[in-house]
Amino acid sequence: MNRVLVAEDEAALAFGLKLDLEAEGYRVETAGDGELAYQRAATGDFDLILLDLMLPKKDGLEVLRALRRAGVRTQVIILTARAQEAEKILGLETGADDYITKPFSPRELRARVRAALRRTTAAPEPSPYTFGDVEVDFTRHEVRRGGTPVELTPLEFNLLATFCRNRGRALTREQLLDLAWGQGIAVTERVVDSHVVRVRKAIEADPSQPRFIVSVRGVGYRFDG
Repeated sequence: MNRVLVAEDEAALAFGLKLDLEAEGYRVETAGDGELAYQRAATGDFDLILLDLMLPKKDGLEVLRALRRAGVRTQVIILTARAQEAEKILGLETGADDYITKPFSPRELRARVRAALRRTTAAPEPSPYTFGDVEVDFTRHEVRRGGTPVELTPLEFNLLATFCRNRGRALTREQLLDLAWGQGIAVTERVVDSHVVRVRKAIEADPSQPRFIVSVRGVGYRFDG
């Protein structure tokens, strides 16, 4: 039985989410502020965290940053009333796996929860994947270059992993958004370009003359690692 932590300060909404998810067969705990959410998420064995951004004591982004720094890799879906694209991108770059904007329907939430849990139970990736002096460890969610760890955000790691899984295949920006960010994520294709630039800086000897992530004119990018 999958365990879900609902970090939401609106008591009525938290209670409703708990009842709805328990009816789907999940074990659910709730936390009404950011400090309690962090404590429970860092010490509890949860399969998924539903994390409101506007939490008292410690906001959702602070909680998320602290969890990722502590090595907690539990799937996180952000619950937010903020509709601005920049807020969604910030949440994803901080380490969220998905987001859902309030108000949302129970049906949409259940679908996103199921999708997130499928990702956690997927067959493990072959690891490590090596190209040049770079080693990508899918199990540990780490990248090393010349034996030295490379700092990548969760989204940057997802993008590099997507390239590794599709070696030699030219991918459009739209395809990369679907594969690395997730289907239905409402961000512009220019976001892909900015992330490619950062990943190139991390893995390429000369990012201005990339050897591994190459541009394909009129299409997008291809990974030749």
